[in-house]
Amino acid sequence: MTRFLKALGAVVLVCVLTITTQIGGIVFLISILAFIVIDKRVGTRYALAAKVLAFTALYLFSVFVIVPPIAKLFGRVAMPLTTTNHVRPTNMLTVILNRNYVRPELRRATFDVAAKLSKKYPGTTLNYLEANFPFFNGFSLAPHLSHSDGKKLDVSFFYRDAGTSEATDRVPSWLGYGVSEGPLPGEFDRPAECARQGYWQYSFMSRAIPQGNKMKYTFDPRRTKDLVNFFATDQSIGKILIEPHLKTRLGLTSVKVRLHGCIAVRHDDHIHVQLK
Repeated sequence: MTRFLKALGAVVLVCVLTITTQIGGIVFLISILAFIVIDKRVGTRYALAAKVLAFTALYLFSVFVIVPPIAKLFGRVAMPLTTTNHVRPTNMLTVILNRNYVRPELRRATFDVAAKLSKKYPGTTLNYLEANFPFFNGFSLAPHLSHSDGKKLDVSFFYRDAGTSEATDRVPSWLGYGVSEGPLPGEFDRPAECARQGYWQYSFMSRAIPQGNKMKYTFDPRRTKDLVNFFATDQSIGKILIEPHLKTRLGLTSVKVRLHGCIAVRHDDHIHVQLK
């Protein structure tokens, strides 16, 4: 029974690692060879710690050394690890979990938009969220429904410090998602409409992510509007998703700014950009 439970636990772990990182399951299976050596040479007291360390080292080596050149064979490149060309990840987990890969033309478009924003608003840095996994079209970036072909990228809104009113590149959510700029009185409330239709997942992130930092930030409509419009004027971009009340509030008129269905999640905490 003990051997069966261990095997079952390993299978579950491989599945979870594969779903969340794409490569983690394979890395774990390879790590089993190291685990065998550890069991023979390391005392029971330190075996678990040694195995965790061995897996972590092999996983990080794979993420930063092995995966990037192979991803190019699949037509994908990594978004930057640190601030590069005025672009950076909102959360480092995006990079560590291999969720930061896009097609080269989408990275180029993002760098171009960031350069325009930095020129108009000196010091501004564009924060990107989740993109795609490095390999294979059709391998969905859970829990996203469409991030499966290298063509999609989520980008953070811009905010101001609520205390000083100064522009900031920080965001209210530690994850980057879930702290929303909801509808004002008189604006169309699509989250409420989707909830009435029974789509419980539409506002799930707003319920799951702590809202304590929200009062420290105010939505920056000027920079966020320019963010959307700069993407919209790029010829490679085919679609931008944002909540209808923000499209109206910001006066966004591009036909590329579209409505998404209730089967998705709300987009008043980020924008979704995708290639044609």
